[in-house]
Amino acid sequence: MSIAIWWTGKTNSDYLKTGIEDYLNRIRHFDKLDLKEFKETKGLQNIQQIIYQEEKEIRNQLSKSKYYTVLLDEKGKNYSSMEFANWLDQKRNINNQKLCFIIGGAYGFSNELKHDTDELISFSKMTFSHQLIRLVFLEQLYRAFTIINHLPYHHE
Repeated sequence: MSIAIWWTGKTNSDYLKTGIEDYLNRIRHFDKLDLKEFKETKGLQNIQQIIYQEEKEIRNQLSKSKYYTVLLDEKGKNYSSMEFANWLDQKRNINNQKLCFIIGGAYGFSNELKHDTDELISFSKMTFSHQLIRLVFLEQLYRAFTIINHLPYHHE
């Protein structure tokens, strides 16, 4: 099984880069990762045009794959860490299903893309920067793997 993690834009802050790389290395002990970074749109002022431009390549890649797609979106379903681990374990065990988690750019996703994907997951009702949520998500993904594998990381 493999997990794809896609996001829009580069990570600018060194502390985020360090944390992201740390958790990517930890996660790779449990599963194969396919990490894709899509180009951030610059120079446009209309937010809808920015979202459309940023989603073009994501949609193109999705049309070529057979992933179960999950958008990280503040309006998605909330899980506790234990619930997320159970959800992940269940999804991974369904026909060896490939999962693709997608983190949008600064302006998020269009309603059309939200509708066209399989599921929306939220990490909070609060809004996080698109760069920070990458680190938060990876930490939770690592936590989920440690829960699934009964390793001493998560404290209940």
